[in-house]
This record gives sequence, C-alpha cells and structure tokens, in this order.
Amino acid sequence: MAHVDAWRSFRRMQVSTCAAGGLIYAGAAVHAWRILPGPVSLKASLILVFPAVFALLAFVAPLQIRPVRRVLKRYVWMSFAAGFGQTPVSVVSGLGLLVFAAVFIYLQIAGVASGGRYPAGVFSGYGAGIGILFAQALLATALEREPKIRQIIET
Repeated sequence: MAHVDAWRSFRRMQVSTCAAGGLIYAGAAVHAWRILPGPVSLKASLILVFPAVFALLAFVAPLQIRPVRRVLKRYVWMSFAAGFGQTPVSVVSGLGLLVFAAVFIYLQIAGVASGGRYPAGVFSGYGAGIGILFAQALLATALEREPKIRQIIET
C-alpha cells in the first residue's frame, strides 16, 4: 500500500521512538546494574521484572479495553495531523523527550551513590512509557486498515 510521504515519515517516527526508548532503557538498566547497591534479586526485580510487567500492562490495556483504545487511536491520529515525526523539529523534540527521561533516570541512579532513595519507581514508569509507545505504533498500523483513514493516507 502506497502512502503519502507524511504518513511514511510518521510511521518511521513511531518505530524510531520505540527503538530509541528501548535502547535508552537498556543503557539505563546496564548502568543501574553496575552502580546500584543490593542483592541481584533486588536489582532484577526493580530493573527488569517490575518494569516488564508495567510495560506489558501499558501495552495490552490500550489494545484490549475498547474506550482506552479509541482514545489512544484518536491521539495517534491527532499526532499525525499535528505533524509529529514529519519535520526535523518534531523528530528532534520527540527524541529529545526520551533523552530527557534518560537523563532523569541517570540522575536518579547517581543520587543513590550520594545517599538518595533507591530509584524503584523510575524504572517501572519508563517501562510503562515504552509499553504505550509500542501500543501507539501498533495502533498506527491499525489506523491504516480503516477505510476512511486509508483513503486519506493513500496517494
């Protein structure tokens, strides 16, 4: 199916955002594993298990709960209509938000070294964010299959 350039750019941005979010999380997880004190079971739970559960919930819930799916599909369509991922400025700002989140995670990890709180919630929150990013990317694909939307994005 041929798409207008804007839709193609939007879809690429959806995929790029998912990839960047996953890579940023992986880097933060490796960094945290080396820096954070505590037993391996605590690190595995807080860095891998709980965030994976939140990512899965944030991915599955919007796809299975009809009202949530409808709202998120509308958000995805409005993002496309607003030009997200179609200009260099929107690409830089979208990826910049992910980098901002990565810096926040890094600062939370660094804070533990100076006696701060253990950053348990930050990993789960970022995991949930990644789950929503993947749900949005999947819903963008679902939008392509809707006849009215297909008519708009086809050349």
